[in-house]
Amino acid sequence: MRYVYGITSALLVGGTALALVTQSPVGAQVAQNEKSEIAKAVPRSGAPESFADLVEQLQPAVVNISTKQEVTLGVRLNPFAGTREPITQEQQGGGSGFLISSDGYIVTNNHVVTGGPRGEQVNEVTVTMTNQKEYRAKIVGRDATSDLALLKIDATGLPFVRFGESSKARVGDWVVAIGNPLGLGSTVTAGIISAVQRNIGSGGPYDRYIQTDTAINRGNSGGPLFDLQGNVVGINNMLISPVGANIGVNFAIPADAAAPVIAALKAGEKPQRGYLGIGIAPVGEDFAAALGLPKDRGEIIQRIEDGGPAAKAGLKRGDVVTKVDGRDVTPQQTLSYLIANVKPGARIPLEIIRDGKAMTVNAVVGTRPPEEELTGSNFDPEEEQTMPDDPKGSADQAIQDGLGMAVQPLTPAIAGSIGVERSTKGLVIAAVGSSSDAGRKGLRRGDVILSANRVPVTTSEALAKTIADAKKAGRTAVLLEILRRGQPPAFIPVRIDGK
Repeated sequence: MRYVYGITSALLVGGTALALVTQSPVGAQVAQNEKSEIAKAVPRSGAPESFADLVEQLQPAVVNISTKQEVTLGVRLNPFAGTREPITQEQQGGGSGFLISSDGYIVTNNHVVTGGPRGEQVNEVTVTMTNQKEYRAKIVGRDATSDLALLKIDATGLPFVRFGESSKARVGDWVVAIGNPLGLGSTVTAGIISAVQRNIGSGGPYDRYIQTDTAINRGNSGGPLFDLQGNVVGINNMLISPVGANIGVNFAIPADAAAPVIAALKAGEKPQRGYLGIGIAPVGEDFAAALGLPKDRGEIIQRIEDGGPAAKAGLKRGDVVTKVDGRDVTPQQTLSYLIANVKPGARIPLEIIRDGKAMTVNAVVGTRPPEEELTGSNFDPEEEQTMPDDPKGSADQAIQDGLGMAVQPLTPAIAGSIGVERSTKGLVIAAVGSSSDAGRKGLRRGDVILSANRVPVTTSEALAKTIADAKKAGRTAVLLEILRRGQPPAFIPVRIDGK
């Protein structure tokens, strides 16, 4: 489960939403939330006198998830061998989840099965049923953007639930959450829906939640949020709290958003989302005053990616997009959200205002790149340089030890942000140690390494190999070809190990 303390956030530990099924004595399987069964538990209108019959039907499909992860905390020098060794520690976590099929598929939150500072997949996942039976689970797929994950256990004839239609949920509807908060095991809480499609301001294609006052705490993450018909309408995901515990402002991923992501993961595919290739800003009070437009109507295009879908459609910097395929662009229904939820390849009309005139532009929506690539477009060469305490792998460790710097692959997005040609191939320097030879020679964040010892390098492994080969040959330096914005490439010798 994710927590938001005021304006900061932290992960809670949890999952997703569906509707339950068990196997009859003769082998026929029926969903626990079949209308004929639920009708016995819940009156036709209003809340039941008790949720007991409803919970009895649904609870067996909700599971506890516990995880283990080996995390690298840093490195230490072995004085006897003269080598650096990683310092590791086993971390434990967990949350909730729910079965969506009788053969063991389980939905949960991605952050429940994620460990370490860089979002690594955990090493071990154990699922515990309400009857205390345990299974080792396999991670079928993860999607960080929607914070969803799909697990699989080796079993059959299991109780399960199905996704409902969250679009039919209304403010004021009763909902029931089942999960494993605070290490207490299966726990049931009830409340009402406080808001639907709540935008909490974090941006992105999935910044829309069902808000409830149902008590949710650490460990509820990934657990289902049921309506009174037994449908999973949401997947408990986060809470907002100044104290880190429930105060009645809790959020669930809508089932309508979760279902297609889970279907893609089950099919072994990566979820695809729409993309225009633009940088945008909301039309707030100042933009509205400058443009003569109503406040909070549309978003203004600040940047257009060369050759991207927006550029091909003829959109221009300064255009204000007011509608996407007939849907208004508002602070609650942002342009990023609307486009991301359009199927790639679809041709849609965009209503815009250009130089004070309303017009319509048709665009063919592209496929949204991976989040790490999009993050790269925000690479700021002027940002404070910080050497990572936990290099991602042996190659990164070798570069940090050998050259006193941290590097990362140069993507077209990063190239654009540091002012070099987007077609440039190489490694971009993320940080340089001030006491290293590279630092003394003026290398800095944002410089691009084109080659090492006259061999082109585009991966950390390639640069690490060049360093290793130089050491084997008895050399004490490597020749780096460095490209800096506004300057021609230059060769700079950098001593290995700062010697």
